[in-house]
Amino acid sequence: MTRGAPIPETVTLHVPFRIVKRGGRKEMQMPEGAAQPLRTDSALVKALARAFRWKRMLESGEFATIAELAEREGIAPSYTTRVLRLTLLAPDIVEAILVGKHGPEVTLARVLEPFPSEWPEQRRVLA
Repeated sequence: MTRGAPIPETVTLHVPFRIVKRGGRKEMQMPEGAAQPLRTDSALVKALARAFRWKRMLESGEFATIAELAEREGIAPSYTTRVLRLTLLAPDIVEAILVGKHGPEVTLARVLEPFPSEWPEQRRVLA
């Protein structure tokens, strides 16, 4: 049995990535071309779930006004209105958010800002 080259005590592994802030938290960003795992933004998903639940509650007659709903939920009516606006997003944008395929520019703060009502224009603005 012959002795080969000695085994090094340490091994250095270089993994290229950057740390970026997204939605108030730090996240690893891999270089272009690298397969990136899909990650859902829990704040966005929660806001979408609330929006569609509140819409259903209003449509069913459980609450007559947004002000009643907001009072019951213990939040400001203006915030309730901004979140309810998420029900007007294009279905493919909603799906992308739910599965984590949306771009880094699609954050909760960004979608709570006014956006166009036409779906093609939403895709252009939020793409």
